[in-house]
Amino acid sequence: MFKNMNTKTFQKLISLLAVLCLIVSVFAGCDGKDTDTQKTDGSSTVDYVAETKLNLKSETKKQEVTVKSFIDGDTTHFFVPESISADGVLKARYMGVNTPESTGKIEEWGKKASLFTRGKLEKATSIIVESDNDQWNVDSTGGRHLVWVWYKTADSEDYRCLNLELIQNGLSISCGTTADRYGTAASNAFQQAKAQKLHVFSGAKDPDFFYGDAYEVDLKGLRTNISLYDNAKVAFEGVITRNNNNSVYVESYDAETDMYYGMSVYYGYETGALLNILKVGNRVRVVGTVTYYETGGTWQVSGLSYREFKPNDPSNTIMISEGNSAANKETSPELFTRGTLDIETMNALNSEETTVKTFEYANLAMSTSISMKNLKVKSIYTTHNGGDSDGAMTLSCEANGLPIDVRTIVLYDDNGRLLTEADFLNKTIDVTGIVDYFSGAYQIKVFSAKDIIVR
Repeated sequence: MFKNMNTKTFQKLISLLAVLCLIVSVFAGCDGKDTDTQKTDGSSTVDYVAETKLNLKSETKKQEVTVKSFIDGDTTHFFVPESISADGVLKARYMGVNTPESTGKIEEWGKKASLFTRGKLEKATSIIVESDNDQWNVDSTGGRHLVWVWYKTADSEDYRCLNLELIQNGLSISCGTTADRYGTAASNAFQQAKAQKLHVFSGAKDPDFFYGDAYEVDLKGLRTNISLYDNAKVAFEGVITRNNNNSVYVESYDAETDMYYGMSVYYGYETGALLNILKVGNRVRVVGTVTYYETGGTWQVSGLSYREFKPNDPSNTIMISEGNSAANKETSPELFTRGTLDIETMNALNSEETTVKTFEYANLAMSTSISMKNLKVKSIYTTHNGGDSDGAMTLSCEANGLPIDVRTIVLYDDNGRLLTEADFLNKTIDVTGIVDYFSGAYQIKVFSAKDIIVR
């Protein structure tokens, strides 16, 4: 079309086109959506979080809160007035959000979502939870409130909806329904995250996830679903608290239930580098096989995976940190003997269906470190069978009218003297040990003379 056009005319036409492009670009940037940015692939990104505003005058229930504990990406416990929750704690389940799991079983991007939520709320100067309508609503378990979580920081005047922010960043695998109060914004943010292939939609590997052949699980998930993992290879993290008889005890804290969960890990006759990893005080990632120990009637993990010359192998048992301490959680006789806890458990591996089960507290606390005070020693049985355990004792105690058994290994004092029944019988003691199970009863197992204090 420019074949018969002279040079001067052509230059004028080019200048005119340049001016027109400038005018179009100016008007395109003045559409009132200053939250839009242009992607390199030509698509625009809408900040649906910024576009969605908290209406403090709406009919919904609202309460300013502070964080009690972080659970995972879509669950946080907040302190609230007793008028909202009798115990002063609201267990918030984020409306419209379903982040990958980072408690119980561990899923890709679950840790990322959990850290995202924690990072936003830790920087918040104000946090408000809002119901979806004019009342506080609970989820299907009856123990958690369904809420929208809003926060603002020192750098902002407006509250931002954390629910929408998780969805918009591709950290939620679903987004509720458009019938929810902010459902349309959530749906739009969800579709945008999918289109932009963010995080869970990226198809990329999660750098915080181990892609091995083991089930990634935490100790709470393992302990409460233990029979499902029978003979399965699992991977979990925890602090080593005791080492005895070719086994170590590993424990980890769960904020949702405010208790520790543990597991006995049998390493057998391993030597060298693996034993340096399995030192008391180390936080480790254990990879091994779940087995039922028939003799003791308890579960353990054995057959540890370790390849010294392949440190990045996801099937390796590895050390995470040093210098950690056992919890030695002070426990009352009542809680130890009569306490129960309702826990949501899986119906099957790789299933979303769950069931709430009631567990004995001592069952959940198996292999964790506890302490107990003011135990009156009523009688003692000392082992005499000609074996290595000769001199080990079972102290039958009473505390607050409740029976508590304390089992010891063979104990010696600082001078090398063997401790016997005469050191403890009819005396009142404080003990620190590991929750154990023997002959149909839970007991406290003690591994050092220093762990029994005679009052």
